[in-house]
Amino acid sequence: MRKSKPMEVSYSSKPTGPLNLYVHFIGKNPSTSFNLKSNLPTIDASTFIGPFSSVIGDVTICKNVFLACNVTIRADEGTPFFIGDNTNLQDGVILHGLKEGRVLVEDIQYSIFIGKNVTCAHGSIIHGPCKLDNNVFVGFNAIVFNAVIGKGSYISNGAIVTGGVKLASNRFVPSGILVDTQEKADKLGSVPTTQAEFAEQVQLINKEFSGAYSLMFGALRCSCGLACDPENLKNPHW
Repeated sequence: MRKSKPMEVSYSSKPTGPLNLYVHFIGKNPSTSFNLKSNLPTIDASTFIGPFSSVIGDVTICKNVFLACNVTIRADEGTPFFIGDNTNLQDGVILHGLKEGRVLVEDIQYSIFIGKNVTCAHGSIIHGPCKLDNNVFVGFNAIVFNAVIGKGSYISNGAIVTGGVKLASNRFVPSGILVDTQEKADKLGSVPTTQAEFAEQVQLINKEFSGAYSLMFGALRCSCGLACDPENLKNPHW
């Protein structure tokens, strides 16, 4: 499950613009009383990490994942995190986890587990302990905290799913509602065709972004964790 190819620097193009215009940070979590070990992320070379995004700690990111601008993935309290193939985390998405609480996936405990082909739309918060199974859609500003979301489920804009609930596969959470008991979760209906088609279309569009942005903003990562164009280091023009 967690034998993803480590991050490699193998970009064929270079960005234009001022030094560190496309800055992001990739680094270890700090050693603390509740988490003594510092770990670097494991990131597949096909992943694109957007400007001003952070990936910290024991985080495994698999193939063709797209992280847009200002994404925060912070495995410094709850840990580890896992993000599956073809998943996209859009602008402003936050991943963090509590010190206590884990989800079990194939005999491995995770603070956050996100499966394949998952979309987390702009401004959503995914807070561990939680699991998002394959093909889940999380809408704008929605919150998932202490919950397990079944395959193909759709969480609409501004909804909150919490309280240790477990959503069955293909469940639809309407906009703005709070699902905080298992009774509420069990009453949810199936995903309407229009929402399923929308989620599929978003997923298809975002699958192209990782490769396309990597070609456009193909920056080398320097030892400080920033995205730097080596030509700008030689000839700065800020």
